[in-house]
Amino acid sequence: MVPSEDARAVSAALAGRQAGYEALMRAHRDAVFRLARGHTGSEADALDVTQESFVAAFLALHRYDPARPFRAWILRVALNKCHDWARRRAVRRLFAFALPLEEAGEVADDGLGPEAVLASRQEVARINAAIAALPAALKEPLLLCAIEGLSQDEAGAILGISRKAVETRIYRARQKLSHLVEG
Repeated sequence: MVPSEDARAVSAALAGRQAGYEALMRAHRDAVFRLARGHTGSEADALDVTQESFVAAFLALHRYDPARPFRAWILRVALNKCHDWARRRAVRRLFAFALPLEEAGEVADDGLGPEAVLASRQEVARINAAIAALPAALKEPLLLCAIEGLSQDEAGAILGISRKAVETRIYRARQKLSHLVEG
C-alpha cells in the first residue's frame, strides 16, 4: 500500500469505517507476521503476536503520525508485542520450574515439542529457528532489512539507532547465523 493509501485507510479507520481497518490489515499483516515469526520461531505464536499487534495498533491509531510511514509504525508496535511475548514466555518458564513437579505439567510451556523438533530438520525450519535464536539487538535489524526490505535508515528510525549501528548489527547477525546453521 502506498503512503497516500495508508493515510486514507487510517482516516477511514479513525472515522469508524471497517474498510479502513481491513485495508490496513490486508496491506501490512504479512510483514507483521513475518517479523513475529522471526522473533518467536513458531507460526502459531506468530499468529497470536500478529493479532495482538493489530489490536494494539488499532486501539492506539489516534496516536499514529500520518507524516511517517504506517508500515514503520505498525512494525514498531509488532516489535513491542514480540518483546511482551518473550517476557511472558520467560515468566511461564520460571513458574514452570518453581512449581512442584506434579503441578508443573499444568503450566503451558512454549518450548519446542516433538513435532517442531522433527520439522527443524528441514532447512527452512532450521533457518527460522536460527533467526529466532539471535539476540533481539541482532535479530530486529536483520528482520527489518533482509525480510521486510526496509532500508538501513528506515530500520534505524524504527529501532532508535543509527544507520551504521543497523549495518553493524546485520553483519554480526549474519556471522552468528552462519555459525548456528552450519554447526
